[in-house]
Amino acid sequence: MAALKGYGLCSMDSALHFPCPRPPLEAYKRRSSRWVSPKAAVVPNFHLPMRSLEVKNRTNTDDIKALRVITAIKTPYLPDGRFDLEAYDDLVNIQIQNGVEGVIVGGTTGEGQLMSWDEHIMLIGHTVNCFGGSIKVIGNTGSNSTREAIHATEQGFAVGMHAALHINPYYGKTSMDGMIAHFQSVIHMGPTIIYNVPGRTGQDIPSSAILKLSRSPNLAGVKECVGNKRVEEYTERGIVVWSGNDDECHDSRWDYGATGVISVTSNLVPGLMRKLMFEGRNEALKEKLMPLMGWLFQEPNPIGLNTALAQLGVARPVFRLPYVPLPLAKRVEFVKMVEEIGREHFVGERDVQALDDDDFILIGRY
Repeated sequence: MAALKGYGLCSMDSALHFPCPRPPLEAYKRRSSRWVSPKAAVVPNFHLPMRSLEVKNRTNTDDIKALRVITAIKTPYLPDGRFDLEAYDDLVNIQIQNGVEGVIVGGTTGEGQLMSWDEHIMLIGHTVNCFGGSIKVIGNTGSNSTREAIHATEQGFAVGMHAALHINPYYGKTSMDGMIAHFQSVIHMGPTIIYNVPGRTGQDIPSSAILKLSRSPNLAGVKECVGNKRVEEYTERGIVVWSGNDDECHDSRWDYGATGVISVTSNLVPGLMRKLMFEGRNEALKEKLMPLMGWLFQEPNPIGLNTALAQLGVARPVFRLPYVPLPLAKRVEFVKMVEEIGREHFVGERDVQALDDDDFILIGRY
């Protein structure tokens, strides 16, 4: 109560009645006729980060900064909509075998937006438990609610994730100061990648905000989707950047100084994406992959990827709504693309096939 009185809070309607002492008449006379807004009171964040300091749970931010190929990993489903962990494990193992260095768990591609937080943290913990010694696990624990982002990030680091991915508050957008305060509420917990994708959030994270946040030793870098000019702006200032656009990542890496890519396409052709990031300029390979990248993003991600993995036999043809598969004509196009690029470059061992509409299961309750 004393703290609340200290902030000058009073309420006549609340069940908790805070006294509002009335000043004497002389006080009114001394006041200026001009109203001045009181300075906003910010309640200090007295919560300590819930993170273990055991060696097994510590990750050096520089280890995250060095990653060149990070896959935004797909989450496969069972026919009832629960996670298909066997298919998931196979997919992660294929990424490791093909030289991918990190995975984003529960990102947009992994449909974190369709998960409960229990599912989300479970999948992060499962990935760390099974693969944390072979690949860096970056949990998407961001939210447009600061409270949820703090709680999920604490839990993610507690179950062993190596870094967190954070997006700026979307839909209920905030001011630049509010955006920075949101990120500062979580960045102290451990290595952090900030994700800028205005096409989804409706709000750009300006370079001025990133420059302020770069003062934290925990900022590993930025996943940037605005374009290569922004990539270059950061790399010239020594800030690590991963391209968030597969179709731009080759030029981002070799012309604009990006460290690498956080990729959707690498779910399908991890070896070729590693080659694109590690083996120098390769215009021929870039052009070879461009039709596939265009196909993947003709509808909002992860619709194309989900369709492709089902056709490759790597994931069951199960979709959590509101996502639905690409139409049959587009599924036939994918079969031809796989044949042109070479089936041996794609994940899985089954022959690619154009599934019929009736082969897909769409689930609204899961």
